[in-house]
Amino acid sequence: MASEEASLRALESLMTEFFHTCTTNERKREIEELLNNFAQQTGAWRHCLFFLSNTRNEYVMMYSLTVFENLVNKMWIGVASQDKMEIRSCLPKLLLGQHKSVPYFIRNKLCKVIVDIGRQDWPMFYHDFFTNTLQLIQTPALAQLGLIMLKTTSEELACPREDLSVARKDELRKLLLEQVPTVLGLLTGILETYWDKHSVIASTPPPSPTSGESVELLGSLFQGSQYSKLLCQPMAALDTESQQLCCLVLECLAHLFSWIPLSTSITPTLLASIFHFARFGCDLHTKAKTGSFVSSNSSSNGQLNPGSMPPTSNGGGQNGHQSQGSKVDRARLGLLAMTCVNELVSKNCVPMDFEEYLLRMFQQTFFLLQRLTRENNAHTVKSRLQELDESYLEKFTDFLRLFVSVHLRRIESSPQFPIVEFLALLFKYTFNQPTHEGYFACLDIWSVFLDFLTTKIKSRLADRDSVLNRYKDALVLLLREVLNRIQFRYNQAQLEELDDETLDDDKQTEWQKYLRQSLEVVAKVMELLPSHAFSTLFPVLQENLDVYLGLQQFIVTTGTSRRLNITAENDCRRLHCSLRDLSSLLQAVGRLAEHFIGEVFAARFSDALAVVERLVEVTCYGSQTNLYDLETAVPSVLKPDLADVHAQALAALQAYSHWLAQFYSEVHSQNQSQFINLITSAIDASSPLITAKVPEKLMLSACHLMVSITSTVRPVFLVTLPAVQNIFNLITTENRTRRLTQEAHMLVCRALSNMLLLPWPNLPESEQQWQTRSSNHASLLAALTREYRILRGTVNITPRQPALDGMKAVIQQTLPVLRDIVDSISGESTKSRQICYQSLQESVQVSLSLFPVFIQQPDVTDEMLAFFLTLFQALRVQMGVAFTGQIIHTFLSMFTREQLAASILQEGSAGCRVVQKFLKILQVVVQEPGQAFKPFLPSILSLCMEQVYPVVAERSSPDVKAEMFELLYQILHQNWRYFFKTSVLTSVQKGAAEDTMENEAQFTAAMQAFGQSFLQPDIHIFKQNLSYLESLNSKHKLYHRKLFRTSMLFHFINVLLQVLLHKSHDLLQEEITLAIYNMASVDFDAFYSAFMPEFLSGCQGVDTSQRTVLARNFKLEQDLPSFTQSVQRLVNDLRYYRLCNSSLPTGTIKL
Repeated sequence: MASEEASLRALESLMTEFFHTCTTNERKREIEELLNNFAQQTGAWRHCLFFLSNTRNEYVMMYSLTVFENLVNKMWIGVASQDKMEIRSCLPKLLLGQHKSVPYFIRNKLCKVIVDIGRQDWPMFYHDFFTNTLQLIQTPALAQLGLIMLKTTSEELACPREDLSVARKDELRKLLLEQVPTVLGLLTGILETYWDKHSVIASTPPPSPTSGESVELLGSLFQGSQYSKLLCQPMAALDTESQQLCCLVLECLAHLFSWIPLSTSITPTLLASIFHFARFGCDLHTKAKTGSFVSSNSSSNGQLNPGSMPPTSNGGGQNGHQSQGSKVDRARLGLLAMTCVNELVSKNCVPMDFEEYLLRMFQQTFFLLQRLTRENNAHTVKSRLQELDESYLEKFTDFLRLFVSVHLRRIESSPQFPIVEFLALLFKYTFNQPTHEGYFACLDIWSVFLDFLTTKIKSRLADRDSVLNRYKDALVLLLREVLNRIQFRYNQAQLEELDDETLDDDKQTEWQKYLRQSLEVVAKVMELLPSHAFSTLFPVLQENLDVYLGLQQFIVTTGTSRRLNITAENDCRRLHCSLRDLSSLLQAVGRLAEHFIGEVFAARFSDALAVVERLVEVTCYGSQTNLYDLETAVPSVLKPDLADVHAQALAALQAYSHWLAQFYSEVHSQNQSQFINLITSAIDASSPLITAKVPEKLMLSACHLMVSITSTVRPVFLVTLPAVQNIFNLITTENRTRRLTQEAHMLVCRALSNMLLLPWPNLPESEQQWQTRSSNHASLLAALTREYRILRGTVNITPRQPALDGMKAVIQQTLPVLRDIVDSISGESTKSRQICYQSLQESVQVSLSLFPVFIQQPDVTDEMLAFFLTLFQALRVQMGVAFTGQIIHTFLSMFTREQLAASILQEGSAGCRVVQKFLKILQVVVQEPGQAFKPFLPSILSLCMEQVYPVVAERSSPDVKAEMFELLYQILHQNWRYFFKTSVLTSVQKGAAEDTMENEAQFTAAMQAFGQSFLQPDIHIFKQNLSYLESLNSKHKLYHRKLFRTSMLFHFINVLLQVLLHKSHDLLQEEITLAIYNMASVDFDAFYSAFMPEFLSGCQGVDTSQRTVLARNFKLEQDLPSFTQSVQRLVNDLRYYRLCNSSLPTGTIKL
């Protein structure tokens, strides 16, 4: 006894020293080693039991419990049955004796250790484990402890970790499910009891915010509902202890609901009780920071707050004079109750007998929604929501989202569920949200609803009108309110708060996200109510346009400066708001462009024409008056506003390019004057903006509009317009001072090239004027590449650094433009590509001759290979076999092994990107059908396997690896007969039993490379390569080929099983298991009779009897679901056996 006492004192001083700030890391390691050695000793648990009973040191308690936890979870199988019995008896006694005196985290840890024992031994050796917990819950003084035990049991037994066999996991789940009705009954009883005990029962309730809920308020939501009166009762006034006990009950329910199936065990009474408590979240006295509560007083800790008020008498809490802790507890009750509701609602699989309960749940929740959105003299809806707990509101919004996305289709047609009233409540809830995040979340719910409605209408076209009429009022209100919300005129205070500078992960600012989400809702309403949406939006747009178009009268010119004569602060503010709104409304009009084309073109023609004419007028006005260039009273605000309106008008007009194209095709044989005027004006509006003096945002909008007109609309007369001629001159004359930014220059060149290359719509081939256009295109490219082509003459001279820098600059300016021009016609007709290549031919040859000069300069080589890659993808047919061969030959000879290795080793560098692009070019080559490029196959394979693969095999090099394996896959897939010569006839005659194999060594090396990649940690390469093997199997029967079947199949299955066992690529479990199934299914008999015994006999860390059990449990099934289950069971149980065996004390004899 004295020695144990001494050991305890020594342990206490060690622990205190370990956590002392002055202790060095070296000393901490020494102490850690001492403690670990002690824990490994047989019988250490006895000392720990003594320590737990006799210390007040929290560190010692925690250490002792960790020893027990380790013993139970890792070494239990080797503990003597007598010792197990003693532990099972002592720890619960310890818990009962000390649960009030020890800190909550010690008590919770002790509960977990007891539950861990139950996980191993219940019911066979620990038959009273669960009944003890139920007894605790039913004993008032110990109910809190019982609930903590119950919650821990649900967490640890229902979804256990992998340290149990599958059979035991199944057994535990079954045992728990048997107990569920009893448990739910008990928990329902507690909630009911506490509610009834603390409810205010009085014949005439005092006037208070809560008693103002009259039954008629509920409208048709609750006609005939037996719960309407129940829910209209005043709120129960719980004392602090009762609140915390109810919090624990709700936490238990939330966890139980996360795994138990929906069934009649979840009774109407239980649901009603949960909803009673959900009302606490609607209580205006609950606003508090939940963080402080969780840290000091979390109900999951079950700690009573010693500083809280003594329990009040019934009704004592009604007047709001509660302690802060009590208020927070009330908020938490509401939050936990909604968590329970959401757990139930998130289940998509609803049994028939539960549908009625579901309906009842929704009725009860919408009572709460009505309560949340109720206005009275004291509070507006928004101020009510602002005062509520933020987390509760989030949960409530989650509920609404789940309801609309998962269950609306079930409930919507029910006569007992008034969907229109629900939408009215949702509308109030949405547009009174206190935060932007809350508003976004509600807009998402509306988007889901609108998608549901659109799908429903498409599937029921016959009664489309009746469905729409039912919802029309709601949609009209929604549209109007969302449009108001994006306008500064109605919502300036909120919109000014939005950040319009910082970009998020999606490369948009908070303001852009707000606008985009709002416009998506507008567009979805437009799809359902097109004419109404248009008649709502267009007048608002007109109103703001009138302000913008009226600015001309305020422009004052003095000498060379032009000034906007609006200076009063109020006028400037109003102008700022109007311009911001005009910008947003122009985006809205652009977003709706898709609803005027296709089948509805004729029906909505006049509306669309009105929009396009107005947009053309605005863009012309903006370009003529140069509003972006005015001096203003508030330049930092109004100048960007004016430029933004102009840019958005151009962007909106660009959105209508598909409508203009359809207009062109409809009127091409009739009077075209209207169309010609629109296009001419649009070009006249954008061409003056294509100059370096204009703000970049505005210039790029003009360039994009030009590109869309030339690529989508393609008017035949475009090239003759004076404005277009001016742009030709700007681009083709050498004037460095007028040079555009790289992006704008590229866009304009693309537009000019498109104009000459793309076929004109509605005209026969004979009228396309290809000859004239071809010579014009040649002139254009000759002008664009003038400096570049001169470089050819400098190839043989070894240039000095300044000259080299100049050459690099020319290359890096010219090639992106050429690449972009080629890329833009890659999907076009042969004629367009032919002309393009003729114009480019000399530049391509120059590039090839410059390539060796710059091979040591990766940034230039990168640019050149990007150009060649685009050429190969778009123009390889036009380049012809001979020249393409010359290019490939040049590349293959330039990229020596040393060159490749040096580039690959600099991960993420330009050199690495060069190799990637080179491999991409080879991918294009090996995919080319026909025999033209087949002679290159051996050297490409050799480069891949002998030069690139050895360098990347042992390194991560993810980017190069991904491209190399794709090249390998394309070689195998597109050139299968290079390896397998089997003809259709022989495969029919011989039943594909024999393969005529060629280039076997290269095929084997490729397969080994794939196999090797499965042993490495890179999950992306693993996934990619697994999909390549599966693809080769589905297209070419890879797994059935004799060579693969006899010498590789089992190796691959073995590697994939080992990956599952090591859990290194857990995200790909399904894909790996499917691949194993596809490989095994080649010959199930061989898999079961040869592979499995061999695999199990080679498994380390398991004994013979365990191997027999593993083999017996792997069912000889041949369908995928059963096979998958067997693989999962094998992996789980094998890991479990290894864990058990590694934890046994040395010398243990296993029976």
